[in-house]
Amino acid sequence: MSFRITPLTDPAHGPHGRRLAWLASDAESVTAGTAFLRLLDGGQEHRAELDLRVHPAERRKGVGSRLLHTAVATAEDNARRHVVAQAEAGSPGDHFLTARGFRKVLTFRYARLATADVDTTVLVGITERTHPGYRLTSWQGTVPDDLARTFAASRRAMDDMPMDDAEHGTTVWDVDRVRSAAKAVEQRGDHLHTVVAVDASNGSIAGFTELVIPGDGAGDGQHYGTGVLPEHRGHGLGRWMKAESIRQARRDYPDLDGLLTDTADGNAHMRRINDALGYAHTHTTHRYQLHL
Repeated sequence: MSFRITPLTDPAHGPHGRRLAWLASDAESVTAGTAFLRLLDGGQEHRAELDLRVHPAERRKGVGSRLLHTAVATAEDNARRHVVAQAEAGSPGDHFLTARGFRKVLTFRYARLATADVDTTVLVGITERTHPGYRLTSWQGTVPDDLARTFAASRRAMDDMPMDDAEHGTTVWDVDRVRSAAKAVEQRGDHLHTVVAVDASNGSIAGFTELVIPGDGAGDGQHYGTGVLPEHRGHGLGRWMKAESIRQARRDYPDLDGLLTDTADGNAHMRRINDALGYAHTHTTHRYQLHL
């Protein structure tokens, strides 16, 4: 059976990258697969992120290979050095990427905390513990103006997160970028909640954790990132902030079922925090990289 590849117009364009899309369909215009290629900037100009999916009934017919060829050629045309893709461990996508020259560079562990199973005694013990020299503050949506610059500066806390063999690069953050990221969450109808630890000596942000809640306040929320600046590590701030984020989510969204998080397998410190807070492992994914 023959398939055609049609480029699509993707609305997911932003000030810090753009996304290209293709649709694979048969002679009767029945969709067989899709591919999305995100071209990043701001310190990520060497990478392209690929999301490729083929309908189960159309696998092993060459659809995935044709979509992959199109996406890789586009990445090369845009001077990218690597194409990055992710697949659940043991899935068809896992085997597909391996067979086509992608190298596994990173493993992610996914976990979920059921809000009904939260040990409130443990949570209260963590959130009420004092951390001399630091205080917590939080906001919903876009960062307040008086904290915008120090919040953007605190994003470098993620620069040295364990990435195994992945060549991630360094994302460049400024005030416009953090505001743009918050705006993107708002525009799709979800709620962004941020908890930060503030250095009481100068009012600067020492660490942050972000949580996105579905627009209707139900289902599962998604942790985005938790980071503490190197000079402030060793004080338990990561666990403190994440526990406070959980406490606020349970308080503000009584219909919320759970919270999802993902952590690099090599990030033992964050995995210990998640375990201590009651997150249960759900599945594992592999990140792959193709050198162009």
